[in-house]
Amino acid sequence: MKLHLSNTAGLNIFTAYGDGYVAINHQRHESNVIVLPESLYTDWTSARVDSLGEADMAKLLALGSEIVLLGTGSRLRFPPGALLRPFAPAGIGLEVMDLQAACRTYNILAAEGRKVAAALLFD
Repeated sequence: MKLHLSNTAGLNIFTAYGDGYVAINHQRHESNVIVLPESLYTDWTSARVDSLGEADMAKLLALGSEIVLLGTGSRLRFPPGALLRPFAPAGIGLEVMDLQAACRTYNILAAEGRKVAAALLFD
């Protein structure tokens, strides 16, 4: 599916996604990535949902975002609750969703000027 938004000049946005990939500003990515409106981290983690650790989540907490969208691959899967707990006291919203929903939601929030991050895990 191709995605198009207006008012996103100069921002990282998802321009497409499909089985096993996302395109950010028309550049294809096939491995775990963190996307912020003005930054891109391709070396975040090699973990999958079931192997995420505290260090992986600490990187998300340190991004300075008001909301983090955790895309868990082709289907919705929740990491252990202990990994999710530190976000609320830090004042950071954490939403867990499948990867495609995370892409769509990120584009909307980024276009609104929100401090959002999409942390995507591939199957």
